Amino acid sequence: MKKILILGAGKIGRIAAVMLNESGDYAVTLADANGDMLEFCAQYNAATLVKVDVTDEAALTEVARGHDAILSTCPFYLNVAIARVARAVGASYFDVTEDVETTRAIREIAEGASSAFVPQCGLAPGFISIAAHDLFKRFDSVQKLRLRVGALPQNPTNRLKYNLTWSTDGLINEYLNPCEAILNGKRVEVLPLEGYERFTIDGTEYEAFNTSGGVGALCDMLEGKVANLDYKTVRYPGHQEILKILIDDLRLGERPDMMKEIFENALPITQQDVIVIFADAVGMRNGDLCEENFIRKVHGTEIGGQKWSAIQITTSAGLCALIDMVLTEQLPGAGYVRQEEVGLDDFLANRFGRYFSHDG
Repeated sequence: MKKILILGAGKIGRIAAVMLNESGDYAVTLADANGDMLEFCAQYNAATLVKVDVTDEAALTEVARGHDAILSTCPFYLNVAIARVARAVGASYFDVTEDVETTRAIREIAEGASSAFVPQCGLAPGFISIAAHDLFKRFDSVQKLRLRVGALPQNPTNRLKYNLTWSTDGLINEYLNPCEAILNGKRVEVLPLEGYERFTIDGTEYEAFNTSGGVGALCDMLEGKVANLDYKTVRYPGHQEILKILIDDLRLGERPDMMKEIFENALPITQQDVIVIFADAVGMRNGDLCEENFIRKVHGTEIGGQKWSAIQITTSAGLCALIDMVLTEQLPGAGYVRQEEVGLDDFLANRFGRYFSHDG
């Protein structure tokens, strides 16, 4: 039985523990510095609980020894140190970060490693890149490759038409940082909150705009192979305009800590959410200009006798599927692993990837 160490007992860490425990093939340890959080997680009976400060590398190294894999569901700014510990103890490393600079640093740590390093698992980055790359492979040449993902409340009641569903640090990070894209065959950086567009799925209208981190490693893989590629976050119409007032006009972009405090005091958490996934490709096939897309709407469901939100399920399923595929040797077990190269059919056939098959 493989031994898994999950760092962070928050929204994603606790469901990842339940998913992996439910499979029957993994012995899970769930670690956090917050004793109250660990006490809360005891109700799931899915993991051995350990209190440790992940910023103390010596203490974390002692906890990590003997584990086959380390999963970080911690804030992105803690992940470089965690990846160093994973390399030191010979464990494979996985995270759900959207931060580009953090991911670049982890790739350097992975060079020459005897274990696998797979950053940016989850939903976006993560599953959306697997779906988009699958579309890319169906064409002789690709003019446009578009990735769109949104974690949305089913029943929005405020003017932002939004509820908190995941990490506030990660949310603000993607709203403020430059965004990777490919324009006319060349890799570029574009501004967050720009590139505004609207579209409709199943009669519901959405807006989308540039955000950071969701494209994963696709720009590395496809520069020079696709004419145009971009990633945008999906929201209900009106969200982006209010964000620009907060970030630009009121200058909260210069004070992310204050922005976080405002969001967490004003925007309630909801488990009544829906994940909107849309990937689209336009290109040439057998001499014809063609278009194909991949669309999913995923809702929350019950796992292990507990109801979980859609964002928890999709993020954890994306993470657990990659862990499962690496530790069962379906993917390389050493060095930096590009999850974008995973076949979509193989991913959806995985016992954890199947959660993305809940459609409509």
